[in-house]
Amino acid sequence: MPSPPSSPPSSPSFATDAVQRLRHEIAACTRCAADLAAGPRPVVQFSATSRILIIGQAPGSRVHASGVPFDDPSGDRLRAWTGLTPDQFYDASRVALMPMGFCYPGKGAGGDLPPRRECAPLWHEAILQHLPPDRLTLLVGSYAQARYLPKGAGGSMTDAVRNFRAAGPHVFPLPHPSWRVVGWMRQHPWFEAELLPALQASVREKLVDSLR
Repeated sequence: MPSPPSSPPSSPSFATDAVQRLRHEIAACTRCAADLAAGPRPVVQFSATSRILIIGQAPGSRVHASGVPFDDPSGDRLRAWTGLTPDQFYDASRVALMPMGFCYPGKGAGGDLPPRRECAPLWHEAILQHLPPDRLTLLVGSYAQARYLPKGAGGSMTDAVRNFRAAGPHVFPLPHPSWRVVGWMRQHPWFEAELLPALQASVREKLVDSLR
């Protein structure tokens, strides 16, 4: 996972002001408006103290309607995997939610369209510069893994998740938590037996760090 460039220490108030400005800029973004059938509605969550970073795919139609990230059964499954309660999950002081595409991309022939390619290059680095360098990062789905895992880390999503230890102690590749993952989990029992306990232990550690 690339580390954000180092920068001079900032006062808490300055950091908060900078984060607030960035949030407003993202909320006002219309870069992909012409290509979004439902219109732009960026859905993202972060603060200067978020020690858990979840990089997902893109909002679905339900999240687009509510404006609440992972406000769907996929979010319920992801929270179960991490051991995070809804209060913890939606606490920006602890958890950042930064999808590969911030807006609902619309429907395609086989389901939701992929995240817009413009979004991550436009906004991710700006957000990462504000997050703590000792953060825990969850790469949810193949799009996040393709961007943030080292090249050659694994051919398929299953390979990347199976080799989670190779990603390092502060990065966890995960499958997308849609309903389709249920069958995948039955085929790969090591996910629940090995990865999830390690993931939940790392999440608990970062929650403790966020209280210090």
